[in-house]
Amino acid sequence: MNVQTQIDQRINEKIDIHHMTLENESYMHNVPEGSESHFKLVLVSDEFQGKRLVQRHQLVYATLQEEMTKIHALAMHLYSIQEWSERNTLAPSSPKCHGGE
Repeated sequence: MNVQTQIDQRINEKIDIHHMTLENESYMHNVPEGSESHFKLVLVSDEFQGKRLVQRHQLVYATLQEEMTKIHALAMHLYSIQEWSERNTLAPSSPKCHGGE
């Protein structure tokens, strides 16, 4: 099973999700073709309501403890349902990697 599928399944098992996108952004970095080393996660859940950003990150890191040993980077954009609505369901774009071109 590929790493992206493992991450997707683990989050779906452990967190009550309203919306999720998980993108493999490895192609944007200086890694071999087909790598699964850099991911962008947009996750919307009411489990984030009332939690500080660091607490949200800790929840995801605890959920993905095993998977985090297999990847280099995980960009996380974590919102409550209300915050997601206020953002007009938009997450920031990832910056270009200096070594990825």
